[in-house]
Amino acid sequence: MTGERERTYHHGDLRRAILTAALDVIATEGPAALSLRDLARRAGVSHAAPAHHFKDRTGLLTAVAAEGYALFADALAGAPDLRERGVAYVRFAATHPAHFQVMFQPDLHRADDPDLLAARARATEALRSGVAGLLPGGRGEDDRLTGVAAWSLAHGFATLLLTGNLADAMEGRDPEEAFRSLTASVFAPEGGRAR
Repeated sequence: MTGERERTYHHGDLRRAILTAALDVIATEGPAALSLRDLARRAGVSHAAPAHHFKDRTGLLTAVAAEGYALFADALAGAPDLRERGVAYVRFAATHPAHFQVMFQPDLHRADDPDLLAARARATEALRSGVAGLLPGGRGEDDRLTGVAAWSLAHGFATLLLTGNLADAMEGRDPEEAFRSLTASVFAPEGGRAR
């Protein structure tokens, strides 16, 4: 095969190329705009090629979510305390908006996918260990509810930031610093006092 036909059917890393194209579409148009045929065209491969790697649109979105949770878990792992995990959460959403959109919409992906389950478990453990690091007085009566409160705060802030709803309130402030200020009185770090 030569010329156009060779370019169409041979690709160095088709899986990565399709994922990258999908992330671009999601970031600009949202997950509803995804089409395997369009992604194949963008990657310069046959329209059937993406199905070889992802089977269908749901498989592709599952791969996006699994990759997102893996990146998210890595981002959270380096944070020393719950507040900094929240900052890492906000930073992740700002730097990976397409992943973020898909990860938290379970109707878009296969909930039983092993890669997704493993990556989500790693991220969940990183968040829970942040709550466990709080002194008992700083986490309330129920660790699980404290975790939900921390998650709600970080996720809500990140979502409002991504959708442009914090533009007026931020007044040009760095989102990470604004989040640190916001959380200073809500969750005390391991030392028991807000910094």
